[in-house]
Amino acid sequence: MRLRSLESRVVTLFISLLLGLQLVGYAFIDRAIDNNARKAIEGSLAINEKIFTHLLDQNAQKLVEGATLLSKDYAFRQAIGTNDTQTMVSALLNHGDRIKADLTMLVGLDGKIIVASSDTLAHGFQKTVDKLIKDATLNGNASSTDIVNGTPYQMVMVPVKAPVTISWVAMAIPIDQGLVNDMRELSMMQISLFTSKNNGPWQPNVSTLDVDEQKKLASLLPPHVATSTFIGDLTIGDDRYSERILPVAMNDKSTTIAVLQLSISHAIAPYKQLQRNLLILTIIGGIAASIFSAITARRITGPVRQLADTARRLGTGDYKVAIDIQRKDEIGDLASSFSNMRDAIALREKEISRLAYWDTLTTLPNRALFTEMLDEAIEQAKSRANSCFVLMMDLDRFKHVNDVMGHRFGDLLLKQVALRLSAELGAGNTKPARLGGDEFAILLPATNADQAQVLANKILESLEKPISIEDQTVDISAGIGIAGYPEHASDTASLLSHTEVAMYVAKQAKNGPVVYSPAIDKSSQQSLSLLTDMRIALEQNHFQLYVQPKVSLNSNEVIAVETLVRWVHPDKGMVFPDQFIPFAEQTGFIRQLTRWVMNAAAACCKDWSQAGIDIKISVNISTRDLLDQELPQKFADILRAHDVNPTSFCLEITESAIMDDPVRAHQTLDKLHAMGMELSIDDFGTGYSSLAYLKRLPVDELKIDKSFVLKMEQDIDDTKIVKSTIDLGHNMGLRVVAEGIENAEVMALLKELGCDQAQGYFISRPMPASKMPAWLAEWKTKQAPETAV
Repeated sequence: MRLRSLESRVVTLFISLLLGLQLVGYAFIDRAIDNNARKAIEGSLAINEKIFTHLLDQNAQKLVEGATLLSKDYAFRQAIGTNDTQTMVSALLNHGDRIKADLTMLVGLDGKIIVASSDTLAHGFQKTVDKLIKDATLNGNASSTDIVNGTPYQMVMVPVKAPVTISWVAMAIPIDQGLVNDMRELSMMQISLFTSKNNGPWQPNVSTLDVDEQKKLASLLPPHVATSTFIGDLTIGDDRYSERILPVAMNDKSTTIAVLQLSISHAIAPYKQLQRNLLILTIIGGIAASIFSAITARRITGPVRQLADTARRLGTGDYKVAIDIQRKDEIGDLASSFSNMRDAIALREKEISRLAYWDTLTTLPNRALFTEMLDEAIEQAKSRANSCFVLMMDLDRFKHVNDVMGHRFGDLLLKQVALRLSAELGAGNTKPARLGGDEFAILLPATNADQAQVLANKILESLEKPISIEDQTVDISAGIGIAGYPEHASDTASLLSHTEVAMYVAKQAKNGPVVYSPAIDKSSQQSLSLLTDMRIALEQNHFQLYVQPKVSLNSNEVIAVETLVRWVHPDKGMVFPDQFIPFAEQTGFIRQLTRWVMNAAAACCKDWSQAGIDIKISVNISTRDLLDQELPQKFADILRAHDVNPTSFCLEITESAIMDDPVRAHQTLDKLHAMGMELSIDDFGTGYSSLAYLKRLPVDELKIDKSFVLKMEQDIDDTKIVKSTIDLGHNMGLRVVAEGIENAEVMALLKELGCDQAQGYFISRPMPASKMPAWLAEWKTKQAPETAV
């Protein structure tokens, strides 16, 4: 049990930490020593490689000087001229002995050896002679290494001139034990030369190692060495080495390499004593830490036990417990902190409860508290065999208020709505709550559906009164959904879900509160299915572009077409626009559909232009399209892709689409008009737009809604409206188009009233865009006799 006490743990911890740190430090130092030694060795080997190469270069330079001295000897050149072989051999031997060259020879301009100090050795250098002559011809002299009879040699070649080159002098010396001994004295490293014949095993040539070590090293070397190679760790005998291997000489049959070695063990030996001293310090430190930690632990554990008992009492909710520890050290601070913590926890619990269950903006219950209240109401309804209902309300156009007036103004509006709700509901069992955003809920325990609807209508009536905030007056409305237990759901989650579904239906219908019914859910599922089908239709090209011609009333000439979209469903057949366009506008899918129509229209424009058909194409754009500030760039990209002119297009916009957000709509229309596209106000006369505002828009055309045109020959009021609209459009400098012409009488009347263009079933029903050229040819044929008459 003593081993489980805090005191024993403190002692154990102190000792463990000290020993752990020392062991980690010991291992780290050992690792660092090894790494640093290896890096130092690798750097030394790189330097020694340069020294070795420099020694070889010095030997080569010595040979060049000796050969050059011989080539300039007058008697030697005279002997060459008189072909005095005995004199030439004597000169070669004398000069070769002077610089300790194994081979000295005279080579003709044709590369054949004329005389040599050793004919046998000279024969082995024939290929090297040919190469050196080529290099010396370019550079004045040349040097190289070669392997003859398993021994590496350095060889140089210099010209004999009188004054032009009459022959060549070559000298060769072996890379022997003297060179590696010199290298050993300069660098204190081991150096060995190995030769491999016909890709066979490495055989030692000269080395500073003993014979056994040479054989061991030869067996560990890689079979092929093409470039300088570093090997970090090789064990030979009782020692470990880092090595650098570099090629020295190479020909068709043999390869000679030099192996430079430095001992790792020797490099790290000076640091081993440091590690031993560190180990001794670790042992002494461990003993001292044990004594110190035992004393410290005793000073800590007593007060800590007292505080532990206090903490247990705080855990039970006893925040009045006294903490009586009078010390001026950290334990005293801890005791004081416990006291402060006790007071803070009590306050924080109260605040947490408020934040968890109450909305900070409106001080109404939030979703969590409302859910608990609804749980309790349902349980009471079960026990008393009655019902309870929930109203869920979402404000209309609240996002627009936030965007235009700012989030601070939106927060103030929510507060006012909360106050109005609370005032309308009054005190009692009716419980309003804010679920989030602009969504509110009201719990109606022990209430039936009729009472819930009456209250919902009263709330909507109260919201009809404008709200004044900071000298701004805001008109608001809302959609309210209603659902109840047990009629519509048997649990809280389902009841809230069904109420929300009813609320969204109410927002869309804008016709008062909506009570949940299973048919609404089915409609929601159908809507989701419809959206999925539309996406598939766009991907698989199930939509078709239709067009309806527009005719000039003065000339009967077809001057434009309006594009329409039809959906050929693989299972349901033809789906007409009124079955999917409104839903596409609600969901935002209309933006993708508009881009598809514009792309298809641009393709038709290109094809018709190439066929000599020059007519303007009208494309309808929706409210959501107008609010897309990137729409002009998207249209520009489409027109550029099809290489068509923006002036070939007219964009039709309804009054209501413009008035949903006049500022953003105006910005978008200005950009589109600046591109060269014409703009038309569609269904003119059915909206609530201001003529003063319309006058500021960059529009070119008014389209009179078909509701005024269809029966205008029978209704004098419709005729007056159409006449006024035509005059208004002309006075504003706009072209006027009437749609919905279904008989000759209406068409003649429109022409008499001064209307510019006509569109309707009397002229042509909408047709696939692909059939437009044929229809146009037929129309021109029909009009030709009339024109002639």
